Amino acid sequence: MLLLFILLSPDTYIYIGWGALALLSLVVGLVCWRTHRRWLRWTLIIPLLLCWHIFLWGTYVGFRKVEITHLEFASRDLPEAFDGYRIVQFSDTHVGTYTGSRRCILQALVDSINAQHADLVVFTGDMQNKEASEIIACQDILKGIKARDGVISVLGNHDYPIYIDTTAIDEYERYLCLGRTVEAQRDMGWTVLMNSHVNIVRDSAHIVIAGMENDGPGDRSPQKGDINKTLRGVSRDEFVVMLEHDPTSWRNRILPHSHAQLTLSGHTHAGQITLLGWSPAILKFEDYYGLFNEGDRSLYVSKGVGGVVPIRFGTTGEVVVVTLKRKR
Repeated sequence: MLLLFILLSPDTYIYIGWGALALLSLVVGLVCWRTHRRWLRWTLIIPLLLCWHIFLWGTYVGFRKVEITHLEFASRDLPEAFDGYRIVQFSDTHVGTYTGSRRCILQALVDSINAQHADLVVFTGDMQNKEASEIIACQDILKGIKARDGVISVLGNHDYPIYIDTTAIDEYERYLCLGRTVEAQRDMGWTVLMNSHVNIVRDSAHIVIAGMENDGPGDRSPQKGDINKTLRGVSRDEFVVMLEHDPTSWRNRILPHSHAQLTLSGHTHAGQITLLGWSPAILKFEDYYGLFNEGDRSLYVSKGVGGVVPIRFGTTGEVVVVTLKRKR
């Protein structure tokens, strides 16, 4: 049932929203017409108007907005040469949703990223909804992302072939699907980290950018992360920025089994809908959005920029600018 829901096109969700609210409006209208109780009328009308407002604003305005979030992270382990180093993070694009009139949103996102003049751009997973063809259709836009040290990415749960009808393909074909997703990003000049790491060098110093494969709970969140393989050969005195799509892995794997000073994640979308500061994501995730600290180690969970369902209310998409500082 969940797979069928995810296989729907983005526009289908909008049509379902229009139909459901139209039907609900008809029911409320009939009840209000038949009842003489004023309090009952307003009890039904006010929530109905709120639903219409969330749907219309979230679909046609909120989903198109992107905000810039600035964050400083200070550490004694950061080499002097990297004091002031700027990393731009974006996450959860779900580019298959950017069809038709929504295509311009993706171009605006790229322009916003480039406007930050980053030293490094990182992407923390869920590039696609279901398959690599969605990425290939957007390569001409996404390859426009520029940074001095390039673009580094990791895979999210949607980047694995788990949302394709598994009855139609065998294990080997699923392997090929994953390969096409990785290759589509590499064709844009991106470095895809799969339980691996790279060094960024300045003068005679360096920092480590590590990328662990998706490592989250549940049937629809592949548990592919290998922290030991990811940091193999990295010493305890090196500064590490860990990229991991699912934030639950920070407390489960990264904190107890590594020394990574800063972890960047996504996945939660901050629930995509927030009312009076409350998000449904808090019911599932302990660290669902923002900065979390444990001693001198931190996790930042991005709200992401897209979604399978094209709606955002009270929690617009974001591009995160992380400035690294050496703690004196």
